[in-house]
Amino acid sequence: MSSQRPGGLIRILLLGVGILLILVSPLVGAIPGPGGIFVFAGGLVLVLQNSHWARKHFVKAKRRWPRFGKLADQALRRRSARRRRKREKQAAR
Repeated sequence: MSSQRPGGLIRILLLGVGILLILVSPLVGAIPGPGGIFVFAGGLVLVLQNSHWARKHFVKAKRRWPRFGKLADQALRRRSARRRRKREKQAAR
């Protein structure tokens, strides 16, 4: 049962926390150090995991700006990015 996705209420709460982290990241960014980047990335991960709308627009952005998509996938450590790199390496051989 641990491989199942969270229920409706939990997903809404996680989405809300993600949005809150994204909104707070500029305030944390004003503090010296790179904290705002990590807060924004954490919020983005939560939003992308719990929002179909956000995932759809993220995929569109990745197709429009492939370099951005590659960097974002690496930063978010997405499994799809690892699979894609593995396929590209095998195809290059």
